[in-house]
Amino acid sequence: MNVSMTHTAQPQTGAPRTVAVIGGGPAGLMAAQLLSDAGIAVQLFDAMPSVGRKFLLAGKGGLNLTHAEGAEAFATRFEARQSVIAPMLAQFGADQVRAWAESLGVQTFVGSSGRVFPVDMKAAPLLRAWLHRLRHPAGEGAAAAVPVQFLMRHRWLGLEEGALVFATPAGRQTLKPSATVLALGGGSWSRLGSDGAWVPWLAAAGVPVAPLRPSNCGFDVGASRAAGSDVAGWTPHFASRFAGQPFKSVAIRFVNRDGRVFARKGEFVATATGVEGSLIYAASNLLRDEIDATGRATFEIDLLPDLPPSRVLAGVAHPRGSRSLSSHLKSRLGLDGIKMALLHELLPKEALAQPERLAAAIKALPVTLIAARPLDEAISTAGGVPFEALDANLMLSALPGVFCAGEMLDWEAPTGGYLITASLSTGRRAAQGVLSWLEQSANVNT
Repeated sequence: MNVSMTHTAQPQTGAPRTVAVIGGGPAGLMAAQLLSDAGIAVQLFDAMPSVGRKFLLAGKGGLNLTHAEGAEAFATRFEARQSVIAPMLAQFGADQVRAWAESLGVQTFVGSSGRVFPVDMKAAPLLRAWLHRLRHPAGEGAAAAVPVQFLMRHRWLGLEEGALVFATPAGRQTLKPSATVLALGGGSWSRLGSDGAWVPWLAAAGVPVAPLRPSNCGFDVGASRAAGSDVAGWTPHFASRFAGQPFKSVAIRFVNRDGRVFARKGEFVATATGVEGSLIYAASNLLRDEIDATGRATFEIDLLPDLPPSRVLAGVAHPRGSRSLSSHLKSRLGLDGIKMALLHELLPKEALAQPERLAAAIKALPVTLIAARPLDEAISTAGGVPFEALDANLMLSALPGVFCAGEMLDWEAPTGGYLITASLSTGRRAAQGVLSWLEQSANVNT
């Protein structure tokens, strides 16, 4: 198929205005909601049999909708993209997300960490209520709204002669809408529909796309020094016994090549090949970028962050008599299980026999990472369509009438409710951009 990526969205005067939203995640659904509420006919396309699949997966262990911290601190979580994301959050941030959920009949609460959850912790009831509102807007307080038409198993294949091209159960179909919102997600969890297949189609249209990279991801460890030798990754003994087990009440410290410091207490999990979990995810962008630049990233883990170095040294150096080192450290410092195993895994035998070296390692044990786990395993995606390729309303400069929203944009944020909030916020901004575009186009044609 010879695909031309020239998109023209110039509605004729008096013609019905139909907007195509491609992608049924939070960004696409929010764009559809705002457009529907404004009386715009919306056709929402998704390649999967149903919408919101990654949204449902995110809520499997408790749907973290947003975060209750102050707006200024919230915006800093987007780091390099703070300046462009912050104005959108000012319009639709944490408070607005909670109010929106309440409008759907879902009450929320703030957890001890500041994270915001539905009272029942589930994603499915919220998604059901949302879809009901989109399909049946009458009586929902939006008298002018029109129902959203959902077209599932419609995979977008790009543009041909100004028309959207879809592969559907009925064969190849095309559509020329008044405007288009692309909310296609990143490249993680492809089995749920977010596969990054859109990248070459936009690139062919002259849209710059930053390479998709894993974010909030796990990592593979580098060389181990167990038994005095270098072994790639965990040893079979450590992997077989401790994969899946958590490092609880630890702290990690990482300094990148530019001197930027990450230091935080929390927990993470050992995997068969390395590490993952909340504390690792929080530092994942720094660790990933360091590996990309230098081939490795080494952080230090404090196995006993609540004890000062002097107390640890005193415990290690205390005479242990006939007790084994493991029994001694468990008795004096409460150090056992996976923490003790990590010391054996990473330290040469002679260091275990030297109290000062062992105590120093307990407080700052180097762990070297050599690769991020594959993109498809990551919670979210970095890279995508840069904001420099868009106007303030998230319309592509290279494709007038085409807007982008959600995770396909080039931003990243940690877990904690920031990802969903920004997806909702950018979906809303893209829809506002569509309304402005339609109004301007109508004025030109009159």
